[in-house]
Amino acid sequence: MLLDERKRKILQAIIDDYISTAEPIGSRTIARKYDLGISPATIRNEMSDLEVLGYLEQPHTSAGRIPSAKGYRFYVDCLLAPPTISDQEILLIDRWYEAKARRIEGVFQETAKILSRMTRNVSLVLAPQMSQCVFKYMQFLPLDERRAIIIIVTDTGFIDNKVIDIPEGTSLSDLQSIAELINNRLAGLPLDRIKLSLLRQIKQDVVADSLIYKAALEVLGSAVSVDRKDRVYTGGTTQLLEQPEFRDVDKVKGLLSMLEEEQLLSDILHMQDTDHLLVTIGQENKFSGIQDCSVIQATYRVDGQVVGTVAVLGPTRMEYGKIIGVLGFMQRHLGDVLKKYGV
Repeated sequence: MLLDERKRKILQAIIDDYISTAEPIGSRTIARKYDLGISPATIRNEMSDLEVLGYLEQPHTSAGRIPSAKGYRFYVDCLLAPPTISDQEILLIDRWYEAKARRIEGVFQETAKILSRMTRNVSLVLAPQMSQCVFKYMQFLPLDERRAIIIIVTDTGFIDNKVIDIPEGTSLSDLQSIAELINNRLAGLPLDRIKLSLLRQIKQDVVADSLIYKAALEVLGSAVSVDRKDRVYTGGTTQLLEQPEFRDVDKVKGLLSMLEEEQLLSDILHMQDTDHLLVTIGQENKFSGIQDCSVIQATYRVDGQVVGTVAVLGPTRMEYGKIIGVLGFMQRHLGDVLKKYGV
């Protein structure tokens, strides 16, 4: 059954009020706080219909109603105004990055903190999977006359580096020649296809100082042998205890334990090659530990390629419009931040 305009307005008012107060909503409250032009009795009848249709529930301890998962789903799909984020909030986000992010890992850590601060819920950030990273280039950066830094950069911004001593008689052009030879052989290869046997084969073509190549080999070996499990960064976990739904420690204990399982979190943040935000509410979540929660997630891209996911997890009574607005911005912005601080 499609909801008529009056039912839609009443449902939206109830959900907006419940998100704000966490208290069951009665007809007199709606009549007093929202100018709907109808009496409390009419609102009460409409609320009864919405309950019969499955959009509202009535807790046994109260005469008021609260939204059901079906009600939240209709709210998200049909009633939310286009979410936005203010210029002031965008400026604040950029300042947080500038103050804290120095390298690629710091970007992910700070992203989790920013999301939890702005949404007052748990944030989850799935970093690019190392096995999907592609070798982009090696470069030697001179520190002074006697030392240089070798850096390895991938397409998603991961960097490994090492400070080396420059052997006497070795020029900057010698270092650049080694880097160019390695780049020609490895550029475009996924890290999991760069084997030590390939690196040794490249060594046969290197005519410059073997000590330099040995140092380069160590950095390459470190980059390709890094743990390739998905890495999930979290923020705001303790904020769960501030939510009325989770003030019972026994109730939230299982959820807190789940948030320590990195592989499980990675499974929740299943990556999709899409720019659409995914909102899963209550029982729509297939993992039993979060079926009293909602999860909003968005994939993000680097150079057009989907490489990770940002998400917010909280009670079904979450501020959907605000969170969707923040995640939508981070989805568009994070790729640029990664390139700025990682490459």
